[in-house]
Amino acid sequence: MTTVTTASRRQGRGGRERILAAAAGLFAAQGINATGMEQIAERAPVSKRTLYAHFRTKDELVLAHLKDLASTGYTLEGALARQDIPPRERILALFDPLPAGTDPVRGCPFIDAAVEFPDPQNAVHSYARARKLLVVRMVADLVTELGCREPSVLAEQLVTLADGAASRAMVLGDPNYGRHARTAAEILLDNALPTTI
Repeated sequence: MTTVTTASRRQGRGGRERILAAAAGLFAAQGINATGMEQIAERAPVSKRTLYAHFRTKDELVLAHLKDLASTGYTLEGALARQDIPPRERILALFDPLPAGTDPVRGCPFIDAAVEFPDPQNAVHSYARARKLLVVRMVADLVTELGCREPSVLAEQLVTLADGAASRAMVLGDPNYGRHARTAAEILLDNALPTTI
């Protein structure tokens, strides 16, 4: 009897991580609203009881998924926080091509989540908004460090370019679409630098 109990416990470990990994894959492949909780449980694999023990609602799961994603460093914030490259290159990294084999091209997961949870009072939408505002603050800090004029305005322009490029990359299925926005970002940065006489 002790052996069975130990085996059962061992088999149940990591359920939360498996659920989050399954959700991430399914959300990327088919979108949040098109993915059912039963599908996630099957992919994890966990029982529905285990799934709902970890996440009482789909909203809770989506929010946990976004927080997990934010913690990985594989987001726009991750590129901006790097210390191994200069500030200008960190900003331009917002427009880097997606990793090879990224299929389908999904754009920004925070924008995707905000679109699928349009109520601004919803916790998912609020979290997505907070992440997007964080990116603007990070870019503003970097352009300030570069000595650019009007850092808040420039940060909004650069982030708008990055979000637009991510959205167009998704719609067009082009993982390298950011190259167009990168050129515009370079011009914006050059024009915002103080002129020296």
